[in-house]
Amino acid sequence: MEKRFDLGWDYWTTPDKRLTKGGVFSAIGSTLMLLELSVDRESDLMKELSELFFSCQREDGRFKLSPNGAIYPCHTIYATNALCHLGQGSDERLRKTYEHLFQIQYGDGGWRCNKFSYGRGPETEFSNPGTTLHALNAFRFTKYLNHSKELDKAVEFLLKHWEVKVPIGPCHYGIGTLFMQVEYPFSNYNLFLYVYVLSFYDSARKDPRFLEALDLLQSKLVDGMIVVERVNSKLSGFDFCRKGDKSVLATRRFREILENMKK
Repeated sequence: MEKRFDLGWDYWTTPDKRLTKGGVFSAIGSTLMLLELSVDRESDLMKELSELFFSCQREDGRFKLSPNGAIYPCHTIYATNALCHLGQGSDERLRKTYEHLFQIQYGDGGWRCNKFSYGRGPETEFSNPGTTLHALNAFRFTKYLNHSKELDKAVEFLLKHWEVKVPIGPCHYGIGTLFMQVEYPFSNYNLFLYVYVLSFYDSARKDPRFLEALDLLQSKLVDGMIVVERVNSKLSGFDFCRKGDKSVLATRRFREILENMKK
């Protein structure tokens, strides 16, 4: 909470509403972390954050997370994910956002941005796995969960990435050494978030590729608990996610995976 006004305005942002400025302590990042720390999403603060995010929604359902520059699909997905975590998944205002996301879903089942920071090549013709995983993280709070062929296609895209593992998409998401390190709190594309999100989807839970990823995650447990292997450097001083230590909160998320496996 002490960083709430660091960017010159309230709610961990700037006066012109740069909602991703500040990284892990941005408006979106701070919201998700507070929820992870069990701040009540029905509190006044969380309701105010919801309205802040909705204030950046465009008529066509997209979200503009900064006053200047293009609006990329990942921006809309980040805002939607935050709102869904805040309990707004059924809000009528998101209906047009869901429609927009399904309209722009790429042919391989995922989502991607037409921004090629690493140049163009055959690998950039695929969707971005990280962006797609965040989209599925948002959609799990909606009526579309396990009732959408479009989402099943997104799940299959991510399971195929487990097979090929090479960097794909315009932002070059790969499954390598960093991916395999358990990261907490959830943020980047990594093994823990990958297994956690996919565990909510019927089409993933019995798939051998998913089960292989789950087995790998389970092999990293110590005394039945998640040990944090990688953490954002700005969070290194927090006890709940200290690198190399068992994390009660991370283990709580792992137990959700186990509960999902019983479905």
